Amino acid sequence: MTGTARSAEPSLWRDRRFRRFWAGQSVSQFGDRITELALPLIAVGALDATANEVAWLTALIWTPNLLAMVLGAWVDHRARKRRLMILADLVRAAVLLSLPAAYLLDAVTLGQLYVVALLTGAAGVLFNTAYPPFFVRLVPRSSYVDANSKLSAARSASFVAGPAIGGPLVQVLTAPVAIVVDALTFLASAVLISRVSVAEQPAAATATAEPSLVRRARDGLAFVVRHPVLRAGLGCAATVNFFTFVAGSGLLVLYASRSLGLSATVIGIAFGIGSTGALLGAVLAPRISLRFGVGRSICLGAVLFPAPLAIAAAADGPLWLRAGALAAAQFLSGFGVMLFDVNLNSLQAAVIPDGMRSRVAGAYSTINYGIRPVGAVVGGLLATLVGLRATLLVAAVGGALSLLWLLPSPIPRIRSLAPEGAPEGAPGEAPDNTEDNAPGNAEGGTDGADAVSRPVAP
Repeated sequence: MTGTARSAEPSLWRDRRFRRFWAGQSVSQFGDRITELALPLIAVGALDATANEVAWLTALIWTPNLLAMVLGAWVDHRARKRRLMILADLVRAAVLLSLPAAYLLDAVTLGQLYVVALLTGAAGVLFNTAYPPFFVRLVPRSSYVDANSKLSAARSASFVAGPAIGGPLVQVLTAPVAIVVDALTFLASAVLISRVSVAEQPAAATATAEPSLVRRARDGLAFVVRHPVLRAGLGCAATVNFFTFVAGSGLLVLYASRSLGLSATVIGIAFGIGSTGALLGAVLAPRISLRFGVGRSICLGAVLFPAPLAIAAAADGPLWLRAGALAAAQFLSGFGVMLFDVNLNSLQAAVIPDGMRSRVAGAYSTINYGIRPVGAVVGGLLATLVGLRATLLVAAVGGALSLLWLLPSPIPRIRSLAPEGAPEGAPGEAPDNTEDNAPGNAEGGTDGADAVSRPVAP
């Protein structure tokens, strides 16, 4: 698709439905930044939790992703994905509100925090597996990159402003009461999503015996493994996430404090600069993909995300140079991860058939998120054996090698998500053999190219 044709697409800001969804996600992201700060503070401040107990709190938030493959298979056979997203938001709001209620009764326990972490994590997985089919019904195919850019920019902005708002809020209201704000953002998201009408895919026909849940989950993973674009994308994402978690934020903070001798204020400023890099990357991702192509943008992001860790590892000299190296590493890494995420998420939306979207999302979550705690554990062992600086270098080099998943695949040759069939410029779409071609289907799977690219009136 030419630049002129691309620019002729109606702005998503003119679509009332997208604006509502974007607003709900944006406000929810800011609320999440408050809870990320408040939940550990409750454990440490109110319950005097140990480092190991706080680590378990973090682990329990991620644990439900291990079942995402099975949950995605279940979600794919539900006709009303939007209702599941609303339910997930309401569950998270209710679970979070239990904390301030227990705090007022002086009944908060570590066990309750663990249950809250587990249930909010599970509801998040439900939301994320129901989201892909909803997204492609809401956004025209030609606007996938633009939509993901806008959603990612809001998330990046929450990392810039969220802690600045959340810190004083926690200090003034106390951590348990501040969590009320996050609960309210989930309620706001539920209300806004309920007002976004989309033509959802009807439930799959069941003329024959329905496969078991485990069989459907296995089929979803098999689909990813067989598909050249999805297989390469998952391999690359899992590899880069493994190595960036080897140098996870905890080890990076420890390195900045002990090895570089930076104060907490300087480290905070450096991380804040990194968040602005992510915001800039999310905003510029559509322009970069238009100029260099979606596939090459993914390749660039796959390297630019982990490689700057080497800059931090090489930092030395006067204070301003050490602090500048850490800030530069964070800025470039933030820019790279947004360039990678925005384009890869858009490409995946273009090549996955309707009947497989939630299963594929579940398979991705199980592997991509499941590998992160493993990376964190390996990082801790490496830091103990070879030191913090060497661990960061291993993470930088290993993460950059994730590019090797992409180079033999069709991804580098994909210039745009244009549906008009050009063998080199369009993504290698999988034939849609699912029951997606019912009358009134707004998309008709990934092979319904013309239907996908039509903007839907607000």
